[in-house]
Amino acid sequence: MTDALAFDTSGAQRRDRTRTLFGQTMGLVALTCGTFAAGAYAGRNLAYQWLFVWFIAAIACLFAMRAVVRRSQVGAVVLLLAFGVLMGLAVAPTLVYYAQTDPTVLWQAGGATALFIAGFGAAGYATRRDLSVLGRMCFWALLALIVFGLVTLFIHIPQADLIYCIVGLVIFAGLTMFDFQRLRRTKDLDAAPLMAASIFLDALNVFLFFLQIFGRN
Repeated sequence: MTDALAFDTSGAQRRDRTRTLFGQTMGLVALTCGTFAAGAYAGRNLAYQWLFVWFIAAIACLFAMRAVVRRSQVGAVVLLLAFGVLMGLAVAPTLVYYAQTDPTVLWQAGGATALFIAGFGAAGYATRRDLSVLGRMCFWALLALIVFGLVTLFIHIPQADLIYCIVGLVIFAGLTMFDFQRLRRTKDLDAAPLMAASIFLDALNVFLFFLQIFGRN
Protein backbone atom coordinates (compact mmCIF):
# COMPACT_ATOMS: atom_id res chain seq x y z
CA MET A 1 0.00 0.00 0.00
CA THR A 2 2.84 2.35 0.93
CA ASP A 3 4.70 1.50 -2.29
CA ALA A 4 1.59 2.22 -4.38
CA LEU A 5 1.11 5.55 -2.62
CA ALA A 6 4.75 6.46 -3.22
CA PHE A 7 4.40 5.55 -6.90
CA ASP A 8 1.28 7.71 -7.25
CA THR A 9 3.02 10.61 -5.53
CA SER A 10 6.06 10.26 -7.80
CA GLY A 11 3.83 10.17 -10.88
CA ALA A 12 1.97 13.27 -9.75
CA GLN A 13 5.27 15.09 -9.21
CA ARG A 14 6.44 14.18 -12.71
CA ARG A 15 3.18 15.44 -14.20
CA ASP A 16 3.49 18.67 -12.23
CA ARG A 17 7.05 19.18 -13.50
CA THR A 18 5.90 18.50 -17.05
CA ARG A 19 3.08 21.03 -16.80
CA THR A 20 5.40 23.57 -15.19
CA LEU A 21 8.03 23.12 -17.90
CA PHE A 22 5.37 23.38 -20.61
CA GLY A 23 4.01 26.60 -19.13
CA GLN A 24 7.45 28.15 -18.69
CA THR A 25 8.58 27.16 -22.18
CA MET A 26 5.49 28.42 -23.98
CA GLY A 27 5.60 31.62 -21.93
CA LEU A 28 9.19 32.16 -23.08
CA VAL A 29 8.16 31.40 -26.68
CA ALA A 30 5.51 34.11 -26.41
CA LEU A 31 8.03 36.59 -24.96
CA THR A 32 10.52 35.76 -27.72
CA CYS A 33 7.82 36.37 -30.33
CA GLY A 34 7.20 39.73 -28.69
CA THR A 35 10.86 40.74 -28.81
CA PHE A 36 11.02 39.47 -32.39
CA ALA A 37 8.13 41.78 -33.30
CA ALA A 38 9.85 44.67 -31.53
CA GLY A 39 13.09 43.99 -33.39
CA ALA A 40 11.27 43.78 -36.73
CA TYR A 41 9.58 47.11 -36.04
CA ALA A 42 12.84 48.75 -34.96
CA GLY A 43 14.59 47.50 -38.09
CA ARG A 44 11.88 48.44 -40.59
CA ASN A 45 14.09 51.11 -42.18
CA LEU A 46 17.35 49.16 -42.14
CA ALA A 47 19.12 48.19 -45.35
CA TYR A 48 19.41 44.57 -46.48
CA GLN A 49 23.18 44.74 -45.96
CA TRP A 50 22.66 44.56 -42.19
CA LEU A 51 20.73 41.29 -42.41
CA PHE A 52 23.79 39.03 -42.07
CA VAL A 53 25.19 41.07 -39.18
CA TRP A 54 22.01 40.62 -37.12
CA PHE A 55 21.71 36.96 -38.10
CA ILE A 56 25.27 36.14 -37.01
CA ALA A 57 24.72 38.02 -33.75
CA ALA A 58 21.52 36.02 -33.16
CA ILE A 59 23.35 32.72 -33.68
CA ALA A 60 26.04 33.91 -31.25
CA CYS A 61 23.29 34.48 -28.65
CA LEU A 62 22.12 30.89 -29.12
CA PHE A 63 25.60 29.48 -28.50
CA ALA A 64 26.07 31.75 -25.50
CA MET A 65 22.71 30.66 -24.10
CA ARG A 66 23.76 27.00 -24.28
CA ALA A 67 26.89 27.88 -22.33
CA VAL A 68 25.19 29.81 -19.52
CA VAL A 69 21.84 28.01 -19.14
CA ARG A 70 23.13 25.75 -16.33
CA ARG A 71 24.81 28.58 -14.47
CA SER A 72 22.22 31.34 -14.75
CA GLN A 73 18.59 31.00 -15.75
CA VAL A 74 18.21 34.78 -15.80
CA GLY A 75 21.19 35.11 -18.13
CA ALA A 76 19.77 32.42 -20.44
CA VAL A 77 16.39 34.19 -20.59
CA VAL A 78 18.06 37.54 -21.35
CA LEU A 79 20.03 35.93 -24.18
CA LEU A 80 16.85 34.28 -25.49
CA LEU A 81 15.04 37.62 -25.63
CA ALA A 82 18.08 39.24 -27.26
CA PHE A 83 18.01 36.43 -29.80
CA GLY A 84 14.38 37.31 -30.59
CA VAL A 85 15.24 40.98 -31.10
CA LEU A 86 18.19 40.18 -33.37
CA MET A 87 16.16 37.75 -35.47
CA GLY A 88 13.49 40.44 -35.80
CA LEU A 89 16.11 42.88 -37.07
CA ALA A 90 17.41 40.26 -39.52
CA VAL A 91 13.97 39.46 -40.94
CA ALA A 92 12.70 43.08 -40.90
CA PRO A 93 13.58 43.90 -44.54
CA THR A 94 11.71 40.82 -45.74
CA LEU A 95 8.63 41.67 -43.69
CA VAL A 96 8.71 45.28 -44.93
CA TYR A 97 8.87 44.07 -48.53
CA TYR A 98 5.76 41.94 -48.14
CA ALA A 99 3.97 44.64 -46.14
CA GLN A 100 4.52 47.10 -48.98
CA THR A 101 3.65 44.74 -51.84
CA ASP A 102 0.82 42.61 -50.42
CA PRO A 103 0.08 42.85 -46.68
CA THR A 104 -2.46 40.04 -46.83
CA VAL A 105 0.41 37.61 -47.40
CA LEU A 106 1.67 38.34 -43.87
CA TRP A 107 -1.71 37.54 -42.32
CA GLN A 108 -2.07 34.38 -44.40
CA ALA A 109 1.40 33.18 -43.44
CA GLY A 110 0.82 34.01 -39.79
CA GLY A 111 -2.49 32.15 -39.64
CA ALA A 112 -1.10 29.14 -41.48
CA THR A 113 1.91 29.06 -39.14
CA ALA A 114 -0.30 29.11 -36.05
CA LEU A 115 -2.37 26.18 -37.33
CA PHE A 116 0.73 24.28 -38.46
CA ILE A 117 2.57 24.59 -35.12
CA ALA A 118 -0.58 23.89 -33.10
CA GLY A 119 -1.42 20.80 -35.13
CA PHE A 120 1.98 19.17 -35.36
CA GLY A 121 2.97 20.34 -31.89
CA ALA A 122 -0.11 18.68 -30.38
CA ALA A 123 0.59 15.51 -32.35
CA GLY A 124 4.17 15.36 -31.13
CA TYR A 125 3.22 16.13 -27.53
CA ALA A 126 0.52 13.47 -27.45
CA THR A 127 2.21 10.59 -29.28
CA ARG A 128 3.75 7.78 -27.25
CA ARG A 129 6.02 6.67 -30.08
CA ASP A 130 9.66 7.68 -29.72
CA LEU A 131 10.40 10.39 -32.31
CA SER A 132 14.17 10.51 -31.75
CA VAL A 133 14.86 8.81 -35.08
CA LEU A 134 12.50 11.24 -36.83
CA GLY A 135 14.35 14.16 -35.23
CA ARG A 136 17.72 12.91 -36.49
CA MET A 137 16.34 12.27 -39.97
CA CYS A 138 14.86 15.76 -40.14
CA PHE A 139 18.12 17.32 -38.97
CA TRP A 140 20.08 15.69 -41.80
CA ALA A 141 17.29 16.47 -44.25
CA LEU A 142 17.50 20.12 -43.20
CA LEU A 143 21.23 20.17 -43.94
CA ALA A 144 20.51 18.64 -47.37
CA LEU A 145 17.84 21.29 -47.98
CA ILE A 146 20.34 24.05 -47.20
CA VAL A 147 22.75 22.54 -49.73
CA PHE A 148 19.91 22.38 -52.26
CA GLY A 149 19.19 26.05 -51.65
CA LEU A 150 22.83 26.94 -52.28
CA VAL A 151 22.86 24.91 -55.49
CA THR A 152 19.82 26.77 -56.82
CA LEU A 153 21.79 30.00 -56.54
CA PHE A 154 24.03 28.79 -59.35
CA ILE A 155 21.87 26.30 -61.25
CA HIS A 156 18.39 27.05 -62.55
CA ILE A 157 15.87 24.42 -61.44
CA PRO A 158 12.22 24.91 -62.48
CA GLN A 159 9.96 25.62 -59.49
CA ALA A 160 12.97 25.35 -57.18
CA ASP A 161 11.57 27.91 -54.75
CA LEU A 162 8.28 26.03 -54.37
CA ILE A 163 10.08 22.69 -53.97
CA TYR A 164 12.34 24.26 -51.35
CA CYS A 165 9.40 25.58 -49.33
CA ILE A 166 7.30 22.41 -49.48
CA VAL A 167 10.20 20.17 -48.50
CA GLY A 168 11.09 22.66 -45.76
CA LEU A 169 7.56 22.47 -44.35
CA VAL A 170 7.70 18.67 -44.33
CA ILE A 171 11.02 18.77 -42.47
CA PHE A 172 9.80 21.27 -39.90
CA ALA A 173 6.61 19.28 -39.38
CA GLY A 174 8.85 16.48 -38.13
CA LEU A 175 11.08 18.81 -36.11
CA THR A 176 8.05 20.46 -34.49
CA MET A 177 6.67 17.08 -33.44
CA PHE A 178 10.08 16.06 -32.11
CA ASP A 179 10.57 19.29 -30.13
CA PHE A 180 7.14 19.08 -28.52
CA GLN A 181 7.73 15.46 -27.56
CA ARG A 182 11.01 16.53 -25.96
CA LEU A 183 9.06 19.19 -24.11
CA ARG A 184 6.78 16.50 -22.63
CA ARG A 185 9.59 14.09 -21.79
CA THR A 186 12.13 16.55 -20.38
CA LYS A 187 12.01 16.84 -16.59
CA ASP A 188 14.73 19.50 -16.22
CA LEU A 189 13.09 22.89 -15.65
CA ASP A 190 16.40 24.61 -16.49
CA ALA A 191 15.91 23.47 -20.11
CA ALA A 192 12.98 25.87 -20.66
CA PRO A 193 15.01 28.62 -22.45
CA LEU A 194 16.63 26.15 -24.83
CA MET A 195 13.32 24.44 -25.56
CA ALA A 196 11.71 27.83 -26.16
CA ALA A 197 14.47 28.79 -28.62
CA SER A 198 14.01 25.54 -30.53
CA ILE A 199 10.22 25.90 -30.80
CA PHE A 200 10.52 29.56 -31.75
CA LEU A 201 12.92 28.65 -34.56
CA ASP A 202 10.48 25.99 -35.78
CA ALA A 203 7.69 28.57 -35.93
CA LEU A 204 9.88 31.24 -37.56
CA ASN A 205 11.09 28.94 -40.32
CA VAL A 206 7.55 27.70 -41.00
CA PHE A 207 6.36 31.32 -41.18
CA LEU A 208 9.08 32.22 -43.70
CA PHE A 209 8.24 29.18 -45.85
CA PHE A 210 4.58 30.14 -45.91
CA LEU A 211 5.54 33.72 -46.76
CA GLN A 212 7.35 32.49 -49.85
CA ILE A 213 4.49 30.19 -50.87
CA PHE A 214 1.72 32.76 -50.43
CA GLY A 215 3.83 35.55 -51.88
CA ARG A 216 5.03 33.77 -55.02
CA ASN A 217 2.82 35.94 -57.24
